[in-house]
Amino acid sequence: MIFSTQQKIVLASSNPGKIREIQAILADHPIVPQSAFDVVDAEETGATFVENAILKARNAALHCRLPAIADDSGLVVDALNGAPGVISARYAGVGAGDRDNLDKLLRELEGVPDELRTARFICVMVFMAHANDPCPVIAQGVWEGKILDYAVGENGFGYDPVFWVPEQNCASAELPAAVKNALSHRGQALKTLTTLIKARESA
Repeated sequence: MIFSTQQKIVLASSNPGKIREIQAILADHPIVPQSAFDVVDAEETGATFVENAILKARNAALHCRLPAIADDSGLVVDALNGAPGVISARYAGVGAGDRDNLDKLLRELEGVPDELRTARFICVMVFMAHANDPCPVIAQGVWEGKILDYAVGENGFGYDPVFWVPEQNCASAELPAAVKNALSHRGQALKTLTTLIKARESA
């Protein structure tokens, strides 16, 4: 009973923004980033968010010998046929930073009218009780919005400064952390994941 015994769970990420958000959402549970165990990031060779999340969770569980949660997420832009998608974190190239990725995205969307700039953040969360877990728990969250033609806001990370949230009438990077975590693709996926883990443990 992992969630009831407060056993440590490894978070298979080295992204400070993701770690901060996931630890905030799962504040009642002892979530430890894999960096605390000097785990090297898994190579993201999957063609889908699900495949990459499983690769990362298995890698963390194997090296830490603890249950692991992994997130694979990205931005899907309709006008770009789904790009940047699974390569969102390295859209401008391996080693690219958030600003590089943002700049490339805005260049690719130059001249695209507002009504065609629809997009969504997608997050797949995977939980593995151990590295050989034959039935990983998988949850998905989707956050609909549009892409602005300029960056605004100081909060969040990644593409948050250009992701317009219609129901809030602002960019994701302008939302307080608590509001973003309640609405976001990652918040949705984590909420579903914890429900599924508890159901699996009580079955």
